[in-house]
Amino acid sequence: MPYKTILVHCDAGGMAANRARVAADLAVRFGARLVGIHVCAQFTPPPFLEGGSAMDALYRSYQDQVRASEAAAAEAFQKAVAGKDVPTEWRSLYGWTTEEISVHARYADLIVVGQHDPAETPRITPPGLPETIALSTGRPVLVTPHIGVSASPGKNILVCWNASREAARAASDAMPFLTAAEKVVVLAIDAKPSAKGHGAEPGADVAAWLARHGASVTVQRDTAVDSDVGNLIVSRAADFVSDMIVMGVYGHSRMREVVLGGASRTLLASLTVPALIAH
Repeated sequence: MPYKTILVHCDAGGMAANRARVAADLAVRFGARLVGIHVCAQFTPPPFLEGGSAMDALYRSYQDQVRASEAAAAEAFQKAVAGKDVPTEWRSLYGWTTEEISVHARYADLIVVGQHDPAETPRITPPGLPETIALSTGRPVLVTPHIGVSASPGKNILVCWNASREAARAASDAMPFLTAAEKVVVLAIDAKPSAKGHGAEPGADVAAWLARHGASVTVQRDTAVDSDVGNLIVSRAADFVSDMIVMGVYGHSRMREVVLGGASRTLLASLTVPALIAH
């Protein structure tokens, strides 16, 4: 399915302009409508304040912060789309960021959000935002790294393949990127022949499927040392000079991944290039 509506999260963070530019470039490439969304947290007074001048001062401070945040986000969005022939829409909402974006994401084909930066002060992007949206909406989420993106992604793509439902969903959701890419590398890690999984030759079936859609595909089989799959994916993306990673997330239960780690968590914490994730 082509991308006809792209939703991008715009905040007051330093990388909002970079993220909006990536989304705007993609909207031009795919002929999509670009929707910018900004979410302001609801005013929550401290329990020890019951009213009076202290409460009024606190609320005025909150209003000032909201206006400044929305203005910065809207400016980043407008600069990103300036001069581009793309239909746009701006939405400014109040509530919890993950909840509001998840609701609006259900009516988009691709969602662009930023990676959480643990060094960010004050915290702008909520931890777990990309995976929460992917899990709660069933939509593909393109995560841009907090170090920024120098060029529009999708020229050289690394597809992580473990023959799971999540991997198949991610590859299918990324099809507009894959069919237009100059090079697609399917990475199969610790893959074993199986009639109900990888088939007789791991990677061959998915490569044939993608090739029938017009993708230029090669297969790379690899072995993870000490089950460090996430770091191996990041390393191979660098080796192949990939500018985008496609991966299904949370093939195990999310609680198991939280307790034991997992490729999903490692990848999302270590991004150096954009990643399209799906569940």
